Amino acid sequence: MRYKSVVVTQTGSPEVLQVVENDLRAPLSREVRIKVLAAAVCRPDITVRAGESLYSGTPLGQKVPFVPGYSVIGVVDAAGEDVTEAAVGDRVGALTVIGGYSEYLYWKSDRLIPLPPSVDPAEAVPLILNYIVAYQTLHRSAKVKAGDKVLIIGASGGIGTALLQLGKLADLAMYGIASKSKHHILTEYGVTPIDYHTQDFVEVISQAEPDGLDAVIDGMMSLDYIRRGLSLLRRGGKMVSYGEPAGFSALFRILGTWVTVNLLPNGKSLKLYGTSSYFVFDKRPFEEDWAVLFKLLEEGKIKPVIAARFPILEAARANELLESGRVVGNVVLVAPELL
Repeated sequence: MRYKSVVVTQTGSPEVLQVVENDLRAPLSREVRIKVLAAAVCRPDITVRAGESLYSGTPLGQKVPFVPGYSVIGVVDAAGEDVTEAAVGDRVGALTVIGGYSEYLYWKSDRLIPLPPSVDPAEAVPLILNYIVAYQTLHRSAKVKAGDKVLIIGASGGIGTALLQLGKLADLAMYGIASKSKHHILTEYGVTPIDYHTQDFVEVISQAEPDGLDAVIDGMMSLDYIRRGLSLLRRGGKMVSYGEPAGFSALFRILGTWVTVNLLPNGKSLKLYGTSSYFVFDKRPFEEDWAVLFKLLEEGKIKPVIAARFPILEAARANELLESGRVVGNVVLVAPELL
């Protein structure tokens, strides 16, 4: 039996994504075979495919050919020996980093994410990456509380709209930076919009909040945004930056700023967030937070904004749309039966 996946044949534009066939095999010990129902299309997929990732060409990067796809939702199709975490027929998620653009995926059984069977896979898959980033930057890194005044830099994409929804649930007073054409999604969640094309966000917020902000959540990971965001914090305020710098030189400058800010006696702090700790350190906080997020989804308290759904094998079109800059929310790939 055969199945298809989408492979990066060389780094470059979306056209380098090609559909290939593979032999379906039985899962190994402590491994499950997942029939993919939905896969997220996210910014890391784009940068690694284009060869623009910080880690491209390094041991941490991916050598072509490879299957991109940072996160998936699917159903366990077969289980190898000694699998105790899931059974055939269970709905599961996986934070894969690569491999998600595929009809089937082989995955370690101790890295499966359980989820309620009733949720829509297309709405559930943004929770694996975009919503976990949003939830943890707000609640584990910034430790926000009701009434806090917060700026979201990059407020209209997949993580940005997750921050809007989770921030509203947390009863935050929010400002958001996005292009004017996307301001409708910010105002829908009670966020004060700032157009980065025509407004200086430092000037706008300095006038509106002269005592400073409690937190800044930054999705740009650029030194300019970090420095300007830090200038808006009150004493004791926290800035959290997530994402990928433009290169190693940018990373080193950001790390230098991180050290300096956290050593200064001004009460401000800078935190750099990444999901790598899930793989390297302790996965328990992720498991706890995914459980919270899937409960919120099941109860209808959050509802990911889905800009477009594409068949899994049309990942090139999905990549092209995400790169266009027109997307509000998430782009997802789904199995044909879910279209």
